[in-house]
Amino acid sequence: MATVDIIGVEKYFGAAHIIRGVDIAIEDGQFAVLVGPSGCGKSTLLRMIAGLEEISGGEIRIGGRVVNALTPKERDIAMVFQNYALYPHMTVRDNMAFSLNLAKQSKASIEERVRKAADILGLGALLDRFPRQLSGGQRQRVAMGRCIVRDPQVFLFDEPLSNLDAKLRVQMRTEIKELHQRLKTTSIYVTHDQIEAMTMADKIVVMRDGVVEQTGSPLELYDRPANQFVAGFIGSPAMNFLPGVLRKASGSARVELEGGLSLPAPPDASAEDGQKVVYGTRPEHMHLANGEDGVPTEVVVVEPTGADTQVFTKIAGVEVTSVFRDRHDFRPGEMIRLRPDPARAHLFDAASGVRLAR
Repeated sequence: MATVDIIGVEKYFGAAHIIRGVDIAIEDGQFAVLVGPSGCGKSTLLRMIAGLEEISGGEIRIGGRVVNALTPKERDIAMVFQNYALYPHMTVRDNMAFSLNLAKQSKASIEERVRKAADILGLGALLDRFPRQLSGGQRQRVAMGRCIVRDPQVFLFDEPLSNLDAKLRVQMRTEIKELHQRLKTTSIYVTHDQIEAMTMADKIVVMRDGVVEQTGSPLELYDRPANQFVAGFIGSPAMNFLPGVLRKASGSARVELEGGLSLPAPPDASAEDGQKVVYGTRPEHMHLANGEDGVPTEVVVVEPTGADTQVFTKIAGVEVTSVFRDRHDFRPGEMIRLRPDPARAHLFDAASGVRLAR
């Protein structure tokens, strides 16, 4: 196991500046997830850690050792790819043992390490099969087993679940998390799926356009997003955003929306009277209001999921999503009143997107 330190790392492809001075510190034994939209640079950064891409500037340290000039083999890392990268003409046993054979390990040592990894991953009965005889989930386990037998300092995962169906993805992310808890090897995992990030990570690194927008635990990012981009990216369904103007009067603050509507400002908000802001509230923090309380909204679409009900409405011309645990028989065009929880709402500066909080 080892720490991974990314210090001022830059990457250019010709004139294109892909990675822009990234700084990330990953602790020994931590499971860190790099998350962000397609094209944000997360896979490029992972390949730079692995030594598959050259670094244009900065340093990458693994276990305190600068690895910029080292080959992938010399970095003591193991990588699980999106497409499994198994040798089709080799059995599961031979795929898992391949790197050990290259390293000229003894036959007994190879057999012991392959068997141990196979037991951990439930592959014992599949060792004599070929990749074409396996399901997608089984192939992914073999790819992980090939990494485990090497006992590396760091595991790298490049969107390993993206080729699996929805049910298998849920199962495999649980298995990967259980594997990490068992082996406690430092792991860096790349995904564009924020649900994977939230459920698997000790530390999430949110990236956009080659820069780090925020780093923290899943609940830190959920409860205290640094800006509107992080707030909208973390959480499912996504946070609602309502543009408005902050008004202060008689010791209280409200956000004026279009159409004469207004909402109480979050108690921890730090903004000036008359400042243009964006009011952010998560769908699960929207509540049905009684009587004159709350904001009148028109129902657009209702989506029952069984466990809860998602209701899409419009407030001041903006589509807003609400999630209710109770079942409701709303109809499109019906008027209902909604009340966001101000204690769990956020204010963002309309110009910069930065969260406004004391």
